[in-house]
Amino acid sequence: MSDNQDFRPSRRGFLGLAGGAAMLGLAAPTPAKAQAVATKAKIVILGAGAGGTGMANRLAERLEGAEITILDARKQHWYQPGFTLIAAGLKPASYSVSGTGDWLPEGVKWIEEAAAGIDPEAQIVTTASGTKLPYDYLVVATGLSLDWAAIEGFSLDQVGQNGIGAVYAGPDYAEATWRAMDAFTAKGGVGLFGRPATEMKCAGAPLKYTFITDDYLRRKGTREASQIIYAANNEALFSVPVVNEKVKLLFGDRGFDTRWNHILTGIDAGAKTAYFKVPEKRSLAADGSVEVTPEKTEAIAFDFTNVIPPQRAPKVVRESGLSWADKWVDQGWIEVDQGTLRHLRYPNVFGVGDINGVPKGKTAASVKWQVAVVEDHLVSEIAGRQGTEVYNGYTSCPMITKIGRAMLIEFDYKNNLTPSFPGVIAPLEELWISWLMKEIALKPTYNAMLRGKA
Repeated sequence: MSDNQDFRPSRRGFLGLAGGAAMLGLAAPTPAKAQAVATKAKIVILGAGAGGTGMANRLAERLEGAEITILDARKQHWYQPGFTLIAAGLKPASYSVSGTGDWLPEGVKWIEEAAAGIDPEAQIVTTASGTKLPYDYLVVATGLSLDWAAIEGFSLDQVGQNGIGAVYAGPDYAEATWRAMDAFTAKGGVGLFGRPATEMKCAGAPLKYTFITDDYLRRKGTREASQIIYAANNEALFSVPVVNEKVKLLFGDRGFDTRWNHILTGIDAGAKTAYFKVPEKRSLAADGSVEVTPEKTEAIAFDFTNVIPPQRAPKVVRESGLSWADKWVDQGWIEVDQGTLRHLRYPNVFGVGDINGVPKGKTAASVKWQVAVVEDHLVSEIAGRQGTEVYNGYTSCPMITKIGRAMLIEFDYKNNLTPSFPGVIAPLEELWISWLMKEIALKPTYNAMLRGKA
């Protein structure tokens, strides 16, 4: 922690000048209060994460007389964008933890159970205890499931030992990852990073943690005795081409060893070895023939690694009939229109957040814009009019490149960069102000989103 003390006075100054996230423009302007729509509609929201909680607050404000029920078994609410900061030793685990009920509005019924079944034909959700909840409208905001079982030999009780980390697993695991990373960077060795081949939440997070670990090695004087390996799941580092090229340049400048087309399949914790599937590769030879490199398994030894598993829709969603039949068939994301986020086959069903089967948008920043779109279309339908809001795929990734520097990368479905501060913050430059937005400004904005105010 001592390495980061130099940044603290500037952070205080920034808060005084900016007055928090709203002054930065990160929080959307609060619209004039609309007249509440009277209705007896039964609305069920699955999940009390960022999307579900934000929706509950917005609908409670906009609808008078509606029966709104939110279903989630977890008593803790996790501020997931904070996990990287916890795993960097900058925040304690408690930084990302609050009570689920602390954010829910009066008048919304919270059932502290998981959903066991969804029947979109009968318009009924069944809870884990067997209670049946009929609905007129369903908002699916379950988030996604981390498929740890897909990594052979791995279990969460390994995190924090033998150089194994798992930032995505939760606040306590992120803190245990920091302890393992801190010990590794004190000595040096082989740091192994990568990402799964599935869609995933905040696809920039694996890159951020690679950069952060490299920075600690340099600060502690152990970088020359170390190797950073990044096992990319395909032949790119980021889905937006211009960002991909920038990250490739940074990886090259910092001497990272990038291994393309490597998909993690197993961990031997005792041997400190990770196993990767390297798929079959076909290439065109000089004589015009096709050369085939057969699929193989590659073992890579490590002294520290951050394990990220495949990510999929929760089982209850995959079995509901709401998923795409011809896209992401191994992952189960729900079949929604990418603009309205309304289900294509069940028009009284909407999706918010990670669960949506859309090309972009598995970040908290995306949720901020998605909840407004779903609110507009759901409330408009109840009021007998047509919704007009459209989600353009907005996704934001404050890409940390070292402690105290980040690139504020914002983009849409078409891979266009969509900077919030054009002419002020260059999205592909490593800037102190972008770092401050990640470390300080984003959490107040997130909290405002939970309250339905951003």
